[in-house]
Amino acid sequence: MTQDIFGQETSLSTDAARTSWDAAQMGVLAHAAVTADHLGAVLEAEPDFALAQAIKGLSVLMLGRSELLPMAQDALKAAKRSYSAALPRERKYVDALDAWLMGRPSQSIALMEQVLDVDPADALAMKLSHGIRFILGDAKGMRTSVERVMPAYAPDHAGRGYLLGCHAFALEETGAYEKAGVTGRQALWMAPDDAWGLHAVAHVHDMTGDAAAGLTWLMGREEAWAHCNNFRYHVWWHKALMHLDLGQIDQALTLYDTEVRKDKTDDYRDISNATSLLMRLELDGVAVGNRWEELSELCANRCEDGSLIFADLHYLLALVGRDRAAETRRLVSRIHADAKSRNTEAQERMATPGCDAANGLEAFGDGNYALAFTHLARARNSMQLAGGSHAQRDVFERMTIDAGLRAGDFDAVEAILDDRRAMRAGGEDNYALARRSLISAGRTGLDVQSMPAE
Repeated sequence: MTQDIFGQETSLSTDAARTSWDAAQMGVLAHAAVTADHLGAVLEAEPDFALAQAIKGLSVLMLGRSELLPMAQDALKAAKRSYSAALPRERKYVDALDAWLMGRPSQSIALMEQVLDVDPADALAMKLSHGIRFILGDAKGMRTSVERVMPAYAPDHAGRGYLLGCHAFALEETGAYEKAGVTGRQALWMAPDDAWGLHAVAHVHDMTGDAAAGLTWLMGREEAWAHCNNFRYHVWWHKALMHLDLGQIDQALTLYDTEVRKDKTDDYRDISNATSLLMRLELDGVAVGNRWEELSELCANRCEDGSLIFADLHYLLALVGRDRAAETRRLVSRIHADAKSRNTEAQERMATPGCDAANGLEAFGDGNYALAFTHLARARNSMQLAGGSHAQRDVFERMTIDAGLRAGDFDAVEAILDDRRAMRAGGEDNYALARRSLISAGRTGLDVQSMPAE
């Protein structure tokens, strides 16, 4: 047996395939656009390499698209054909793909942790555990998983910088902002193409309400995410949010047009960037023109998908933003139908927080702000289960706050703002400060619905 770039034994038999496999693994860590090319080269050279087939299938499942399930199933079949020839570690990856296809991604995480029990320096297993936990909203698990394997990463380990990037993000998502900022900077120093670590520091600035410092951090570091797959759009999204918080609307809209929606895909991650940015702009009273048009058309075609509640809720944002009532009702109804089934973990999340969140978004679009606030406030405590980051889910928090303001429930809104401030270590962004001003105005009898937010 020979070893890969992380020192793990591999059942690959040719030097060319091993070289491509090492490049594919490094690409996964760096969110590189060329990763699929390297993985394809491995499978072309050695199609019976079960681990590469498993990674292909798992990567497809992470795209959150029901129409791609046959591709993941085919990858599993191919991996199973060579299962007996695979190493015990490699079989765990195949089993992880099988578990997710059975609707149990949490079991996939457990299998990756079993790999790490034996081989804690397996950076691929570390990154997959981290990534699936992110999709499931398990911030504490992300941090625990990374921290338990850190002693296995010597300074010369090829994945150490990326491990630190994952640690930085997990620290930020669990509220350790100062340590997250330091760790993210160290990650980028060790791995200059670690866009995940770079973006973890951007998250710190978001959560601590320091958009100006966030822009300074990103300025001149574009090479750290230029090589990325569609993750690069997400980093540009962060930059646009910083401009928005500083009241630099033209810059935010320019980034939306030239970077965030540079390629008008219907990938749910790209849709989430776009819809959440437009909704934030509209909540601040900014006219976004016809930008909802192409998003609503794409999202109307995703109503029956049901892969992830995170995706569905962002599809709803586009439909609500364009006032497409029929498609909105269709999507909300499908979420409720899935919630009744609860056959998979995805459907369990359709139930909680999905139903209340979806009902709240529909009511918000209908202008029934009291009902919207009731449903959205009820979903708040379980929104973590929708997955994503605090920054991504904040659009739903903002809609909850604005619905409560428009419904005149100032005490309840103020309590939510206080919770939001506590989660951000006492820091507040300009959005929160503007809403506190609206509460003060509303309590004096002014009509907050007719007043600009900022």
